[in-house]
Amino acid sequence: MPLEPLLPLFHRLDREHFEARLGALADPPLSLRWSDGRMTRTAGLYRRGPGLCEIVLSRPLLVPLPREALLSTLCHEMIHAWVDRVLRVRESHGPGFRACLERINAAQQGFCVSVRHRYPLPQRPAAWLARCPGCGTAVPCRRRRAGLACRACCERHNGGVWDARFTLRFEPSPEGTVG
Repeated sequence: MPLEPLLPLFHRLDREHFEARLGALADPPLSLRWSDGRMTRTAGLYRRGPGLCEIVLSRPLLVPLPREALLSTLCHEMIHAWVDRVLRVRESHGPGFRACLERINAAQQGFCVSVRHRYPLPQRPAAWLARCPGCGTAVPCRRRRAGLACRACCERHNGGVWDARFTLRFEPSPEGTVG
């Protein structure tokens, strides 16, 4: 499915809920973009720094979901921009944010803006297989850790005490990428 252009959605939400003030911000202007594909743990973010003010939406999380998830996330991040740049209040999800969220949810029925999302996170395949040299059992792992031993073999052959003979050996997982 192709990426939906964000600017028309932004301008519509800006007119409907933010008095068209977010699109008029300058010095720096508020920019909007899809993530490059690496943003996989949060649906969106608003950030501001010297010469920077932007909303970034997660392509991997939002593209497979219904359009309401995109609208809800975009509006959530726009509330952050509103509180920061228009109200000039430094807060995360404080009273100014919550008041704006409740006002928007009461004014429309198309989607619901929330403080936290419950979108499904894509599962990353394990990068490594940890294999026991004693029994040959392999367990998928996301990262390598030194000093791990096979519990079953340590219990069976050494009374449950750690034994170097059963130190797990890590090998690249066939379905994961090591990086």
